Amino acid sequence: MSNSLFDSIGGKDAVNAAVDLFYRKVLMDESISHYFESVDMEAQRDKQKSFLTFAFGGPNNYTGQSLREAHAPLVSKGLNENHFTAVAGHLQSTLDELGVPEDLSSQVMGIAAGTINDVLNR
Repeated sequence: MSNSLFDSIGGKDAVNAAVDLFYRKVLMDESISHYFESVDMEAQRDKQKSFLTFAFGGPNNYTGQSLREAHAPLVSKGLNENHFTAVAGHLQSTLDELGVPEDLSSQVMGIAAGTINDVLNR
């Protein structure tokens, strides 16, 4: 039996570390940080941790909106493919910084890339 991606990357502790580092990078990026100005970042981190745990094959404790619903207000404020690419870049650099092996990093980035149409409401 093969492990899920969630187990392979190190489970809950790895997802928690990645999300915390990822949002530090995102919030320092002036091209996208304004999308988070009125966001409760503690709640956002918790939602992201639950979502990624589920997306990576771990326990499903995610109760938030769909990606399409959650990002619709941002799309109406101009969220576009350039912003998506910037966020993906921060995800990749987070994985690199945490030493996630390339095969696992590629799986994570593939999952992230697969969300673009929902995130951008296309």
